Amino acid sequence: MRAVIVVGASLAGLYAARELRAQGFDGRLVVIGAEPHAPYDRPPLSKGFLTGTADEDRLALADEEETAELAAEWLLGTRVRALDARGRTVVLDDGRTVTGDGVVIATGAAARRLPGPPLAGVHTVRTLDDARALRADLTRGPQRVVVIGGGFIGAETASSCAALGHDVTVVEAARLPLAAQLGPEMASVCAGLHAGGGVALLTGVGVAGLRGVGRSVTAVELTDGRLLPADVVVVGIGAIPNTQWLAGSPLAVDDGVLCDDGCVTTLPQVVAVGDVARVGGARAEHWTSASEQPRAAVRNLLAGHTVESAHSLPYFWSDQYGSRIQFAGHRTSGDTVRVVEGSSADPGGGPTAGARGGGLLAVYERAGRTTAALAVDCARPFMKVRRGLAADRAAELAGV
Repeated sequence: MRAVIVVGASLAGLYAARELRAQGFDGRLVVIGAEPHAPYDRPPLSKGFLTGTADEDRLALADEEETAELAAEWLLGTRVRALDARGRTVVLDDGRTVTGDGVVIATGAAARRLPGPPLAGVHTVRTLDDARALRADLTRGPQRVVVIGGGFIGAETASSCAALGHDVTVVEAARLPLAAQLGPEMASVCAGLHAGGGVALLTGVGVAGLRGVGRSVTAVELTDGRLLPADVVVVGIGAIPNTQWLAGSPLAVDDGVLCDDGCVTTLPQVVAVGDVARVGGARAEHWTSASEQPRAAVRNLLAGHTVESAHSLPYFWSDQYGSRIQFAGHRTSGDTVRVVEGSSADPGGGPTAGARGGGLLAVYERAGRTTAALAVDCARPFMKVRRGLAADRAAELAGV
């Protein structure tokens, strides 16, 4: 290959560019990003960046020296409009085209928004500009904050807002937040962190709409008729993969770009990685997936066919109310849960849990085998279990 285009200056896009150079590609490398910013780390946006403990310069994923070594052409602040039928030419919004021998799709996902006209004070937390706008509102004195959605982004944002001294309420339509990921027993444990952090959690109720005076939000209307006064509303109800620009292309799209186990699409010269990629039937919106998939994807792209699988052990973490939640493995609804360290009655040990014996470690089991693990402030024991799960996963893929 003489030229490769990376569409998306994201974590996954940067890692793809790194892998291209590391695996010997020395041709033309073009990285196209819709945002005007160089690749940055998103997890701190809902945590340290909001609370002011992480400045923008600490979000950068690459320094000037590495950027120069990549020898890439960066087209930032540039949106893509289409991919041609051969999968080799990217059409930009301004009509320009970029042609290559291979394409890496790393366009990520966009935050879901509530229907209705935009109101001042209503935010999502997906991009740096999103976080900048929310942080500006949170610095205007004490605010009544309503967070819609009790998933990881919602919980982390609620935690940050509470740490800043705001009055925070989280609204979750499901009976328990994170039940789909953790199962009801452990989801209940993590839900308890909200109360410990001084945040009200309303579950089993949806949002009917937003109320406003003029162009500013004033309240959140719930489906049971209640009104929650709000100066600031944060919408954390999931994300939609950025695939609109692929309409009319030969690529298969269904909740992401459909790929085989090696991130290869229906066109061998096009691979997809990160939040936009549905690899082997699953799409994972996690930092580890975005950083690990590019190695296999680039190898397969340069080989011209799938020679390596991108299936690694799922892992994610979340920082909430001074506690770190970690999860690894594959949980299914039939798994049983066993607490092997600590207590589910009081899991949050905080930063010093290891020293005073706090925290929680639970394992999920099926047919006598450990399938997944959850830890709250129990990092060292968790890492041991995670290593075992990763070894089992590697043996499974090797057919041992």
